[in-house]
Amino acid sequence: MSKKTALLIMLWQLGVVLIFHFLVFWEQIPYDKVWAGRLNSVEEMKTFETFSILVNVFIMTILVVKHKLLKREKGNKIIDVLISVFAVFFGLNTIGNLFAQNIIELILGTLLTVISTILCVIIVKK
Repeated sequence: MSKKTALLIMLWQLGVVLIFHFLVFWEQIPYDKVWAGRLNSVEEMKTFETFSILVNVFIMTILVVKHKLLKREKGNKIIDVLISVFAVFFGLNTIGNLFAQNIIELILGTLLTVISTILCVIIVKK
């Protein structure tokens, strides 16, 4: 798979995840079904979801920059390091998802984070 294809898949996937987090934030999806079932209040959910939305927007921004760099056939070590950090972040998140109390989060969350880890590795490979 090419880096550009991996980037586009990753951006699409993160877009869907971002919509999901907004739905949780707006209480269209019950907060007890996310964050491994460990949230205790709406206020706690709002804090966690705000953080998650900001992180997802940051990751998407870095990936858009990487996509533009690839179009120009240029590199940037800082962007590549950040994407490598994202790969580690998604890998650790995979481990966290394995402890989810909700079976849907366990399966879907684990699958999404494994895919994200692999895509980030593809995007930064030499």
